[in-house]
Amino acid sequence: MSPQEMKKRLEAQFPNDKVDVMDLTGGQDHYEVYVKSAQFEGLSRIERHQKVMEIFSEELKTGEVHALSIRTEI
Repeated sequence: MSPQEMKKRLEAQFPNDKVDVMDLTGGQDHYEVYVKSAQFEGLSRIERHQKVMEIFSEELKTGEVHALSIRTEI
């Protein structure tokens, strides 16, 4: 999965919010994502991360995305 594909999916889930994606190794399987969204209001850090991970659940299961570091803000 390319960084552009990841960003497109995140932006679809979090329209008009701040989204950044960084490929940590250049191999398109280790990523860091940052999402700043009002949708996180009232959610714990774990719940926010779960919401982001759900977007890539299939890729995480298959190993296409091997590592996903997540940073979130309200």
